[in-house]
Amino acid sequence: MSDDVVPADCLSIQEIGTVAGVFMIVAWVALLVTGLFMAFKAIQVDSETKKFYYLNSFICAVACYSYFAMFSGMGWQTVMGCRQFFYIRYVDWAITTPLTILSLGLLAGQDYPTVFAVMGADVGMVLAGYLGSVALVPVVKWMWFLLGVGLFVLVFLGIAREFRQCAIDHSDSARIELYSRVSLLVLISWSLYPVVWVFSSGSGVMGVSLESIAYAILDCVSKVWFCFAIINHSGPYSSEAPNYSYADEMQQDGFERQYV
Repeated sequence: MSDDVVPADCLSIQEIGTVAGVFMIVAWVALLVTGLFMAFKAIQVDSETKKFYYLNSFICAVACYSYFAMFSGMGWQTVMGCRQFFYIRYVDWAITTPLTILSLGLLAGQDYPTVFAVMGADVGMVLAGYLGSVALVPVVKWMWFLLGVGLFVLVFLGIAREFRQCAIDHSDSARIELYSRVSLLVLISWSLYPVVWVFSSGSGVMGVSLESIAYAILDCVSKVWFCFAIINHSGPYSSEAPNYSYADEMQQDGFERQYV
């Protein structure tokens, strides 16, 4: 079916297949288990690390809503080229990706105005991706995409440069190492989302099923793996959480700091 067919003229719709549905269910189970684990662990840790567990549980909970809706046949519309388009993904990303940035900002010890600025750019990026996906005019579609890429560059620089420099300024080797590891995971996985968009919603080269499988894998990496990675020092499947106490910072820095 031609990619220039508008939704109103569609005689049939390209929908996800069985394999893509299975991937969605597997992603939902992984997110659900991770979210419950994080919520359970949150009540067992100290106040300094509790926020990371709660943020992780919220990230997974929102994504669970999204995936349950998708494999239940909800949260989608028909877009250009008669493709099934799950707009619920963008609702998910507009909530979970800013929460991920907040987690990284807290880990780095970044000030709230900077964190909120990066979060705002991130929401704008997700919105641009959604508008590009539903646009009926190709030129408009790619203009929205370019705007989204521009905002992603700002998000990338915020995480890779501003947040990282703040972590370095704390002179805490454990924090620097942990931040470097989890931020790299986020930046690499997030960089692949626009690649999938170009070949799916952008050009239509990638089928709806393959698109859904790719996004399910990326969501598991950027959410499930991220959640476990940010709460430990030794590896992505350890249960030890980062514990940057006031006393530790007093000893390392020689002057009073408060890690928010």
